[in-house]
Amino acid sequence: MGKGDKRTKRGKIWRGSFGKSRLSKRNRRKAEKRAAAQRAASAA
Repeated sequence: MGKGDKRTKRGKIWRGSFGKSRLSKRNRRKAEKRAAAQRAASAA
């Protein structure tokens, strides 16, 4: 659970990779839009 762990955000930063725990900018925007749409749908 640190720099050597592929699954943690710190490990992703250390390796320079992206995934579920550390989204790339392009995928982060998509995820934020998706989350906003879900919040709007559940509030209505």
